[in-house]
Amino acid sequence: MDEAIAHLRADETLGPCIDEHGPLSLDAAENTFERLVVSLLRQQVSTDAAAAIRERLFDAVEVTPEGVLDADPETLRDAGLSEAKTEYVRGVAEAYQREGYDHLYFEGMTDEAVLDELTAIRGVGPWTGKMFLMFALGRPDVFPVEDLGIRRGMEHVFEEDLTRGEMCDYAGEWAPYRSYASLYLWRAYEG
Repeated sequence: MDEAIAHLRADETLGPCIDEHGPLSLDAAENTFERLVVSLLRQQVSTDAAAAIRERLFDAVEVTPEGVLDADPETLRDAGLSEAKTEYVRGVAEAYQREGYDHLYFEGMTDEAVLDELTAIRGVGPWTGKMFLMFALGRPDVFPVEDLGIRRGMEHVFEEDLTRGEMCDYAGEWAPYRSYASLYLWRAYEG
């Protein structure tokens, strides 16, 4: 982490943000299934709505592949999942059971290979896959330009409107620590 912070602090645009917010860490999740489910819940809803749905879901069912598949789909919808998200969460549970996903499964795979594997599951798109890379696997060099908070953070830090392509180009300078840069961009946006 110290190496990442030093690398990013040297960037004249991102450096002040790092100084303002101090060291931030990126750790792999203990439970990759739970983390992927949480990312699915956060798709296209506000942070507050996602947190409320997460709480209701985790109260209603055991959030394991088996627990989700054993639950009546109506129970998942009662927790706040749309019909589509119910299908997506169940699809992820089926993939976990079928493939045996865990940290070890993904350990030797490139980020691109993990994204290819996950986005083959209905409902898991690039944003969800990148959240998985960052927060489930703790991968250090992911730039989720699909995320509104990242884009707003870039606009805040650069004090100008940028295209997604320009954002990705500039983020290339933060490699191999773009996940850490992303943490700071979220902080910059959140205030």
